[in-house]
Amino acid sequence: MTNFLPLLLLTPTLLLLVLGLVWFVVRYQRGQLRQQQELAQMQETAQQQALAAALVAQEDERQRIAAELHDGVGTILALAKLHLYAPGRPASPEASDLIDQAVAEVRRISRNLQPATLQQLGLAQALRALTQAVPTENGPEVRLEQEGALNRLIPPHELMVYRIAQELLTNGLMHAEARHIVLRVTTVPGLLTLTYSDDGQGFNVSALEELPPPGPHGQPVGMGLINLRSRVAVLGGQLHYHSEPGMGTRVEAVLPVTLLPAGSATSTFSLNS
Repeated sequence: MTNFLPLLLLTPTLLLLVLGLVWFVVRYQRGQLRQQQELAQMQETAQQQALAAALVAQEDERQRIAAELHDGVGTILALAKLHLYAPGRPASPEASDLIDQAVAEVRRISRNLQPATLQQLGLAQALRALTQAVPTENGPEVRLEQEGALNRLIPPHELMVYRIAQELLTNGLMHAEARHIVLRVTTVPGLLTLTYSDDGQGFNVSALEELPPPGPHGQPVGMGLINLRSRVAVLGGQLHYHSEPGMGTRVEAVLPVTLLPAGSATSTFSLNS
């Protein structure tokens, strides 16, 4: 009996040591997991900030180009038309028509680069102008629908939502080969949903998995879907695709948005007025 006494005395000590070691390992693993989660959060935040900075720089460049088109190229074309009709020089109606077409095209590009309607009247009117700009004689029928009041948003959110709608519509016009396109805007407090749908040729949604994730660097021409994902990511939203070859396409962008404070320009516009 006396031989087992030291062993009995050591057993609680060994048990405490084992429990202490287990507690230390568990605490260490939890600390490592917490550090990994914090690092992942920091990386995600840094990526979001880089995306936002890249899109802000892109908008600044759009404004610069729009101003140069309006003030530079537009002025040159106007002077060219004055010289065309200078005294003693025979008029050329064909040349005049070409200059008028060039002026109209410069103005159109300038408006697309820097949507004045969005700044002056808000998102609702800008979306209506965007859809009405599609030519009906040789393009699909484009319809705009609204569910819920669309009040004024803070300017960065208005611009981002407008660019997302513009990207959705541009992609559809370029690739869908559709006869009908519907852009639907649904709003609830703090949330705006843009739903694009068409009856075009559709595509294989699984091909989207091969696209690289949104990044802060500029994308090559033809990467509209990546630009779309980047803009939605900056707003912290979600993007859902529903499409099959020959069955049309539906794209849903769910976007957290912030209204302008009370007392600001908070007029409510109807998209169908």
